[in-house]
Amino acid sequence: MTSWKAAALAAILVCAPLAACDKPAEHASQSSTVQIGGPFQLVDMNGRPVTEKTLLGKPTAIFFGFTYCPEVCPTTMAEMTAWLKALGPEADKLNVVFVSVDPERDTPEQLKLYLSNFDRRIQGFTGTPENIAKTAKAYRVYYQKVATDGGGYTLDHSSATYLFDAQGRFVEPIGYGGPPERGLGQLRALLKG
Repeated sequence: MTSWKAAALAAILVCAPLAACDKPAEHASQSSTVQIGGPFQLVDMNGRPVTEKTLLGKPTAIFFGFTYCPEVCPTTMAEMTAWLKALGPEADKLNVVFVSVDPERDTPEQLKLYLSNFDRRIQGFTGTPENIAKTAKAYRVYYQKVATDGGGYTLDHSSATYLFDAQGRFVEPIGYGGPPERGLGQLRALLKG
């Protein structure tokens, strides 16, 4: 990939997938060598430490969201659940991770409760606000609190699912709101390497 294409894709990934939690984002689907991902220190749904090395050895689909999200997150997890079912036993060869960008509310216990509504193979990661911020920066994920009436808050956040190969190299995103058969095809291609 030429440097201008890499720069253009980086701009798309940084800007295009941004969406309010209830709005679909534009699609960005293109292989690249753009640096996305990196070291992180989080905990899983059982409170055990996890790092980027935890995911090595299997291809990974990783999504950043929050459990109080009204639309984008449950829709994405429902689609992922359908894709994993369609993949059958091949789905066991894939890491699927939901990383919370709302560490104040998304404790490991809350993640476990939320993800119990979806495929059991979807893992939930959370952490301290500082570690979530560092992880989001490494993955070029945007998120920001938005105050709501009554003193609460919601979060605007990136809406793409990022795909990585078994060595932890970024492959491509699955854009939110795209045709379901496209996302399934991307996961099948990821598994084939």
